Amino acid sequence: MNLPNFDEIEIVFDATSAKAHIANNERLAPLGKRLIDLTPAAIGPFVVPAVNGDEHLDAQNVNMVTCGGQATIPMVAAVSRVVPVAYAEIVASIASKSAGPGTRANIDEFTETTSSAIETVGGARRGKAIIILNPAEPPLIMRDTVFCLVDAPDPATHDEIRQSIEKMVGDVAAYVPGYRLKQQVQISEIPEDQPVETLLVDGNRPTHQVSIFLEVEGAAHYLPAYAGNLDIMTSAGLQIAERIAQKKDNA
Repeated sequence: MNLPNFDEIEIVFDATSAKAHIANNERLAPLGKRLIDLTPAAIGPFVVPAVNGDEHLDAQNVNMVTCGGQATIPMVAAVSRVVPVAYAEIVASIASKSAGPGTRANIDEFTETTSSAIETVGGARRGKAIIILNPAEPPLIMRDTVFCLVDAPDPATHDEIRQSIEKMVGDVAAYVPGYRLKQQVQISEIPEDQPVETLLVDGNRPTHQVSIFLEVEGAAHYLPAYAGNLDIMTSAGLQIAERIAQKKDNA
């Protein structure tokens, strides 16, 4: 606030921590600053550029969910626009070296915020999120796994799901070039003896599991290439800031 050009700043990126963002928002909002929240504080609406990037451009505070959310929610949304998703579970594995103190302090917030966004943005009836800090040396590139339970007995629907996923991968890769499928999408039948009766969709039992495996490589402009978790967050935040600015210019 003591910067000589503070009054000229219209959009503020906050990459501190969930608790710190609450305090930052309370100080900056009365001054008319727009905040792009890169923490899992979830004060403002959840935004994932490839899914709902144009829906909250007038909000004073927008939340970019989490790195795992930015990587996996587009995949849940890609499936749910073809067929209802009864349950979606994501596992985000990131290099331990790419997880700073904010990430480590916000593990609970990560799982809660991501799980909620899987439902509200991704379209799943129920969502669950898991994060793994991988200590491997050399550090591994960010990898994400997405499981969706759906009622899709028709093989033609499986083709539609795969096509929808491939299109969504391209949409995300447009602003995160290192975002890609690690292997072909797998759609497998759920055994009759698997207890999924609590996950009925419109009265129907899920028949198939959609398994999606992703890799997110960073651009390595400043941070290492393995830090795709940080790259996807900054890229998503920048994408929304540019859309906000463009909307203002066109007004």
